[in-house]
Amino acid sequence: MFEPGHLHLEHTPVQPRDVAYQLDITYEPRGNASGAVMHFQVAGDIAGQAVHESFDLPRDLAFNFASDIDHLARRHGLPATQVLPISLHRQYDAMFADIQHKLERHCGDPVDLDHLAQR
Repeated sequence: MFEPGHLHLEHTPVQPRDVAYQLDITYEPRGNASGAVMHFQVAGDIAGQAVHESFDLPRDLAFNFASDIDHLARRHGLPATQVLPISLHRQYDAMFADIQHKLERHCGDPVDLDHLAQR
């Protein structure tokens, strides 16, 4: 379920090797010394283990949020055989558009290559 600034994902296992999860992903723009960033918080649980992490993405890389959230979920026990459906749902498009709007980004805006090198 998506609303601006928040995405809730929940999964009940349907296959024996699936794991259950429920995650609340919240985000808001913040300023720092090097410019605007999007601050993300991910809270909930994966396979019964609590998840509570936050991270920042620079304004020009915030569009890559789904990959960062997927990596976070893998570190917390989401198996490689299971997909975190953030990029498979229509909510992804709404979240992407909301992030772009909040950061005043537009299609074709440049990416700072130094930010890519730091990842």
